[in-house]
Amino acid sequence: MTASLDTPSTYVERLRVPFRWWVQGTMLVASLWLATIVALPSALAWAVAAAAMVLLAAALLAFGSARVAVDDEGFLAGRARIPGRFLGRAEALDADQTRRVAGPDADARAYLLLRPYLARAVRVEITDPADPAPYWLVSSRRPEALAAALQRLTERRD
Repeated sequence: MTASLDTPSTYVERLRVPFRWWVQGTMLVASLWLATIVALPSALAWAVAAAAMVLLAAALLAFGSARVAVDDEGFLAGRARIPGRFLGRAEALDADQTRRVAGPDADARAYLLLRPYLARAVRVEITDPADPAPYWLVSSRRPEALAAALQRLTERRD
């Protein structure tokens, strides 16, 4: 399960890579094996392919391990966490808005947790005067649910 709403103020999501990335990566490793099996001894070709598959799996698991969560304490996006008292307005963005906010309208100081396989995101204003980031832009499969959980968190704090 990639996203859940356990309690009114809780949201949890893992930004796992899509299945097609695993298929394409496996096909890439198979192509590598095919290229090496004709040029190297069989055992060496299999070892190269196995090592490539382990590296591929490690890379895809690491890239897809980013966690987005809202709880009573605050907001977690990847390795970054911010207490709820420093959160402002949260806005769910569609694909065009996300592309614009991540591109031409981007602020270089913003914290970004974006994944290329997720077209939509949530923009969260940061109200901490000591934080140089004016907002966080975070990819999500369910941006409306994430924005609602963030809104509930900020309303409870007031």
